[in-house]
Amino acid sequence: MKQRREHLLDRRSILKSSAAALGGALLANAPAKAALQSVNTRSSPSELKITDLRVATIRAPMRCPIIRLDTNQGIYGLGEVRDGASATYALMLKSRLLGENPCNVDRLFRKLKQFGGHARQGGGVSGVEMALWDLAGKAYGVPVYQMLGGKFRERIRV
Repeated sequence: MKQRREHLLDRRSILKSSAAALGGALLANAPAKAALQSVNTRSSPSELKITDLRVATIRAPMRCPIIRLDTNQGIYGLGEVRDGASATYALMLKSRLLGENPCNVDRLFRKLKQFGGHARQGGGVSGVEMALWDLAGKAYGVPVYQMLGGKFRERIRV
């Protein structure tokens, strides 16, 4: 019986020491949690969803429709409708974009490219793709050129 009692004491001592170690680890993580509070965690890319698509037409030297994709985390992406196409082609894609994660640029582009082409309809798809890349770059905190493969040249002779 004495042997069994010693065995229980050993278990208790192990449990006590492990509980003390766990408590010490939790207290040691307190500065790490405080440091994370100062980090900008506004963007959580896995939970990012498109909530709206808007178009504004700028009339500088020529008519230029600009697309703005808004998300549930306050991040937005901008894109330009190309070739003087109408913004209507971009607005037709709104229903297919709402609720989607803008970080899945390639998947969304493949979903939308059937509505574009080489004609003016392609301008809307192209503008949406630009806005998606802009959003993904902002969400991950990386310039878009870096996401597309990085720099090709350090400088260009002009």
